[in-house]
Amino acid sequence: MITINNVTFGYNQKKDTLKNIDLTIGPGECLLLCGKSGCGKTTVTKLVNGLIPHFIENGRLEGTVTAAGLNVTATELYELAKSIASVFQNPKSQFFNLDSDAELAFGLENIGASPEYMRQRLDAVVRELDIERLMQRSIFAMSGGERQALAFGSAFAINPDIYVLDEPTANLDGDGVAVLKRQLGEIKRQGKTILIAEHRLYFLTDLIDRAVYMEDGEIVRIYPREEFFALSDEQRINMGLRTFSTPALNAAAGRKGEETLAVSAAPAGQNGQELSVRELCCEIKGKRVFDRISFSAGSGEIVGITGNNGVGKSTLMGCICGLTKEKSGSVSLGGKELTLRQRNRECFCVMQDVNHQLFSDSVGNECALSGAGRPEIEDVLKTFDLYTYKDSHPMALSGGQKQRLAIACGVLSHKKILVFDEPTSGLDYERMTAVAGLIRKLAEKGHIILIVTHDREFMNFVCDRSVSLTGKGREVEEPC
Repeated sequence: MITINNVTFGYNQKKDTLKNIDLTIGPGECLLLCGKSGCGKTTVTKLVNGLIPHFIENGRLEGTVTAAGLNVTATELYELAKSIASVFQNPKSQFFNLDSDAELAFGLENIGASPEYMRQRLDAVVRELDIERLMQRSIFAMSGGERQALAFGSAFAINPDIYVLDEPTANLDGDGVAVLKRQLGEIKRQGKTILIAEHRLYFLTDLIDRAVYMEDGEIVRIYPREEFFALSDEQRINMGLRTFSTPALNAAAGRKGEETLAVSAAPAGQNGQELSVRELCCEIKGKRVFDRISFSAGSGEIVGITGNNGVGKSTLMGCICGLTKEKSGSVSLGGKELTLRQRNRECFCVMQDVNHQLFSDSVGNECALSGAGRPEIEDVLKTFDLYTYKDSHPMALSGGQKQRLAIACGVLSHKKILVFDEPTSGLDYERMTAVAGLIRKLAEKGHIILIVTHDREFMNFVCDRSVSLTGKGREVEEPC
């Protein structure tokens, strides 16, 4: 079904991103591509779906790729799209419409499906994927997880022979991951071929047939499923892989116990400053996003903000950072209520889609926008393993590398309140623990840190406690 024969590829003439790749994936097989960030996983997916060489035309490609009986290099993208569907790491990069209904139908329209078949198929897709809540919505008003679910729905609607998925769970909550897992199992039973590049591995334990482990653009080893998931924790960690077990929030040694927000405030911290959110309400275009949210966080504290996709976590962070105006309520720091402008001066936010906040023409210049000096910039880039890319364009980085760059810029800003919106999206185990360690160091320096995340493994590493938004204007506090 998919054959990659002796492929070497470089995005430029100086360096090979992939080296001597040989891989065959059979009909109905589910194959995992795994490895550290930047190892070449995403590039392999682009070879299979035809983005290389049809969209990325300036690269240097040697070898052949066939998929669904088609020579990928010699076949036009619109022909490949009839048999191969993709879900990208950043779902917004594959949307062509303004509303969800049109986007769900877009692929079917492009392969010439009849109106009657389209109606039947789209009804079935909405029902089978349980995405009624996403219909008749503006894509721009959706959360990252909702966009991810819509992107998978658009691919599923085509009913392709091959699914190419690049970190499809990156923005999904636990319920969304469960739905995706169930649907992947169903399409596998239908005999579809699935190629999936992922860092989050726990949901794949009974789905994949083989796992391909990559390093520096090369295939190091191909594991049968049983052998792969039998790797010891020490082996897994040395390979930079995330946990194989479903993460659960556990009270870790040295973490605070469970607290009740109504009776127990966060500690004031080293310099007496405390972030206090009281009775915060927000409406967008007349629709209530959340209602009467209250919590607090002290200097040196790391608080996780959790909740299902679409409950308003990112909007809440926008209000705290002064990017979104609330309907009512207040945000205070050290007992002083802050205006939107004052919040903006006190907060730095690393967005869920970091492409929105990378502006410069090189990694080094991006960091320099913070006003930090060159020695400090170089130290931070080395900490995040980005120093060798200091002269590279930010848009040429992998998804995980972009994420690390945005976090590095947050570190260099030296602002009191640091807000991270899904900071581990696209990060392998090594990078995740590095980010966790650096965030802890920032907390030790007195920063107030809020982390919006679905990544429970990460929360167990770094958060003191978590606040869970229920979508009904209430919050539930849990230990980490």
